Amino acid sequence: MIDQEIIEEARALLLGRDKERVLEITQQVIAAGHDPMELMDEAFIPAINEVGDQFGCGQLFLPELIETAEAMKAATELVNEAIAGDVAEQKEKKKVVVASVKGDVHDIGKCIVVSLMRANGFEVHDLGRDVSTEAIIEKAVAVGADVIGTSALLTTTMAEQKVLEETLRSEGLRDRFKTIIGGAPATQRWAARIGADAYAETAPDGIAKIRELLA
Repeated sequence: MIDQEIIEEARALLLGRDKERVLEITQQVIAAGHDPMELMDEAFIPAINEVGDQFGCGQLFLPELIETAEAMKAATELVNEAIAGDVAEQKEKKKVVVASVKGDVHDIGKCIVVSLMRANGFEVHDLGRDVSTEAIIEKAVAVGADVIGTSALLTTTMAEQKVLEETLRSEGLRDRFKTIIGGAPATQRWAARIGADAYAETAPDGIAKIRELLA
């Protein structure tokens, strides 16, 4: 078990957007033989959730959000490398393909979601931003994805989430994947209207919804 002082320090470092020290404390935990997922669960994930809440309430601005997301991403990569040796665990990981839809170049929120997914043990294939429906489906088929997640931050691009659902149905692939949508203009009502399996309001909500879909 990791000492509580280390947990609190790690949490404070991420909240302070100190990427270098976040990496240092992550490496120290791994070198000491502790479970790095404990560091994620007890320090980094609560911290990134707090940052997301602060941004949503207007208490934090985009540059700070980006810095925090970059620090979280770097720590997540270290943790993923540390646990990569467990082949059995890797095989059991559920696969998620994630993308910001065609025409949408916003992906800060999506990047936080991706970091949280990886920290929670999912194998995530992040296609980035402004991704076509065809490219999303092609990747999902290629990797044998369990879930397809799409983000739309504009009302003008959220229609692409509907296009994805329609294309999956027309190509006979709808039953092959679970789908989840997110983004500022998206709602549970929109998810139901287009036929998506779930809607996630926040990054932690997305993790919970995906777990429910795969249960």
